[in-house]
Amino acid sequence: MGRISNASGRLDRLADRLAVLAALRARPASGFAVQPEPRSVGSVTRGERLVAGEVFLAGHLVAAPGVPLWDIAAPDADFSAAAQGFGWLDDLAALGTKPARRQAQDWTWHWIARHGAGQGAGWTPELTGRRILRWLHHAALLLAGRDRAQAGGLYRALSRQAAYLARRWKAAPAGLPRIEALVGLVHAGVLLAGMQRLIGPATAALAAACEAEIDAEGGIASRNPEELSELLTLLAWTAGVLTEGAHPVPAALSAAIRRIAPTLRVLRHADGGLARFHGGGAGAEGRLDQALALAGVRAGASAPIAMGFARLSGRRTTVIVDASAPPGGRAARRAHASTAAFELTSGRRPVVVSCGAGEAFGPAWRQAARATQSHSVLAMEGASSSRLGAGEDLAERAVVTACRITPGLEGTDLYLAHDGWLASHGLTASRSLTLSHDGRRLSGVDSLTALTHEARRRFEELMTATAMTGAGFAIRFHLHPEVEAELDLAEAAVTLHLRSGEVWIFRFTGPVALGLEPSAYLEAGRSQPWPCAQIVLHGNARGFETRIGWTLAKAKDTPLAIRDLDGA
Repeated sequence: MGRISNASGRLDRLADRLAVLAALRARPASGFAVQPEPRSVGSVTRGERLVAGEVFLAGHLVAAPGVPLWDIAAPDADFSAAAQGFGWLDDLAALGTKPARRQAQDWTWHWIARHGAGQGAGWTPELTGRRILRWLHHAALLLAGRDRAQAGGLYRALSRQAAYLARRWKAAPAGLPRIEALVGLVHAGVLLAGMQRLIGPATAALAAACEAEIDAEGGIASRNPEELSELLTLLAWTAGVLTEGAHPVPAALSAAIRRIAPTLRVLRHADGGLARFHGGGAGAEGRLDQALALAGVRAGASAPIAMGFARLSGRRTTVIVDASAPPGGRAARRAHASTAAFELTSGRRPVVVSCGAGEAFGPAWRQAARATQSHSVLAMEGASSSRLGAGEDLAERAVVTACRITPGLEGTDLYLAHDGWLASHGLTASRSLTLSHDGRRLSGVDSLTALTHEARRRFEELMTATAMTGAGFAIRFHLHPEVEAELDLAEAAVTLHLRSGEVWIFRFTGPVALGLEPSAYLEAGRSQPWPCAQIVLHGNARGFETRIGWTLAKAKDTPLAIRDLDGA
């Protein structure tokens, strides 16, 4: 298998090289057919760090004041890809100062001189599509003060990349990478003078990709909310640029936008951030709002379950639950064992969270973040609900055996059950959640039950093997780093203080021990995991049914409404 993979990689590199050589002969664009508009938005703070010589890409911080980006030795392939994709150009554009503009221009023309003829690791379809988008979005910044010869160099480099993409977009992995490549190709066709021949084939291919990748309910195979948000952004940009160029928008593209927008509204917390599951983060601030606005799809009644996630809401409290099996197929490599895990946000403040995605912090964190123990849910000792097979795929995936949402007198009820430990322990795990209508109280019951004769036999064998000590488990509630948690002296409750001034109290019932333990919040853009705390209920299942109840409720003296003006 390894030899086949290596051979395939060599063939891909050869095909890329041949496509580049053909692209070098492409007739360059003479300018813009339609004036590009800045669409992608970056971070002023990251832009300031770049100008100060602090390059932070893919979780790596490199101090290199005055050093061109392309002279920095890349710590790993992810750093190199982040550099070659030009996402940092968004940050320099957001800063917008003369030093930022000068650095954006210098690094771009250094790239043209060093890599513009096809050299380097950046000539892959997805990176080329990403890079074309950034250059076009920030064309005004890049061309400000440049003479005709320098502008011609930029047009020539864009034309070569577009010609390369026209030959190699099919080599991009299916899903987001291929759509990135095609979106870059469509933008080049519409905006670059003399490249209109690319528009028809590229839009047809993009329409086919939308139909293949986005299901009837507006979800994607990876079940990664942030990836879905990025797809909506790319498709909305494309619809916009086609309209501005007086070109028809494919019906499949418009339909995909209409399907995705309601799904993302289900996956969005009260603070505007996305649920952090299956490798996705909360998303860049304001990015989802921008995408939804560009999509032009009016908010309406949404289904309570979308892309396998259930959403409960009461006033300004949201609870989002992973209510499905982890994704399989090609998405299994990044999937998390998070079935039945939840996140809770109160107003602008995340309270209970998942640890997040660990890709930016190295292989050990990437694997740890995928485990059930890194999510706010019950986990058996030493065993995730879904487990790794050969390589990094989740081969043994928990199957949800029951899931229902019911409006009740006290609030909305969610019940779900899965078989993640049925084969190993004979136990079916279930979780019941009720969020009150006013959003001030979340009640939960977590159960482990041997439901059938065969399951009870398996559990009895486990009890014998453990000398009747039972099956150890822990129910975890990871807290956002800005939540201050305090265990009371009797170790019967935990008080949570939010920076908004809200106070929440956690209490429990059942044969478990309560504790506060260290945890980590994994957030893109940070050089290290962010320390935080987790509430943990430790116990042992010794009978055919074990039930643990708990509540997370606002303290009685917490006002009904708080003006949360603290931007920190």
